[in-house]
Amino acid sequence: MQRVLIIDDQAYVRAAVMAALRVNGFDAVAVNDGTAGLRAFQEKKFDLVIVDVYLPGMDGIKVIRELRARVPNQPIIAISGVQLGLSERTALDILPNARGMARIACLKKPFRPPELLAAIHSAMTLTAHAEAGA
Repeated sequence: MQRVLIIDDQAYVRAAVMAALRVNGFDAVAVNDGTAGLRAFQEKKFDLVIVDVYLPGMDGIKVIRELRARVPNQPIIAISGVQLGLSERTALDILPNARGMARIACLKKPFRPPELLAAIHSAMTLTAHAEAGA
């Protein structure tokens, strides 16, 4: 059973993601901030980490960079629903171009379970290609 760490400050998002993952055969652990997420990541091995970009205290970008410093090919999904200004764009639209943010699957909130499962597949595929040297 694959273990997934969910780092999101919104309780309803954590609950919904955990439910969708468990129904689909994943073991899920959820925390509400970046510091708790890094602590959980240090204590256990996770096959995938889902990180909200906008977190109180340590933001999701810093969390992702710290995760990648610890495990360079860690499969990660960045999630966000916060729009940039008056546009329809979110931080996820520019995230892949940011330094150290390559090979991160992005998922815009709100999302449905099939979209979550597709993002999981994408994150795992991106990591597999990186490990294979592609």
